[in-house]
Amino acid sequence: PARHPGQQLTTIAPSEPEHLLAIDLQEAQGYARQNLNRRVAEQLAGLYSYTVLRDGRPVAVLGVLKLWDNRALAWTFIGRDAGPSMAIIHRFVKEALDLLPFRRVEADTPCDFEAGHRWLKMLGFNLEAERMEAYLPEGGDSSLYARVRHV
Repeated sequence: PARHPGQQLTTIAPSEPEHLLAIDLQEAQGYARQNLNRRVAEQLAGLYSYTVLRDGRPVAVLGVLKLWDNRALAWTFIGRDAGPSMAIIHRFVKEALDLLPFRRVEADTPCDFEAGHRWLKMLGFNLEAERMEAYLPEGGDSSLYARVRHV
């Protein structure tokens, strides 16, 4: 595709473990940094996982993990430098959620991360549990959201 001088190219590709390990996580996800290792990256790089690359560099890795036939857990790891690609990321995630074969998709965000709450609501998730105590790896609290397709 043609680009203007200085314009960065954002692409989306199937996730690879190296992508997740290369991201400089946004501050709000710092709690996850110590647990992101090769084993975790390999487990998350599956059928429903994608990497957002800007000029070939990973700025976000996201996906869903199947829990059982009608239930999945959505997850995202967003880099500090993902800002210029957030509109593309949002459109992609919104469309991908609509195509998933799961009736229920869950997601969580730290209780005090307003941008996470705002984004989950924009994606069509509903708050189900305001506070799950000691849910995060370092002991922090998180809120549970779900998006349920009613049949």
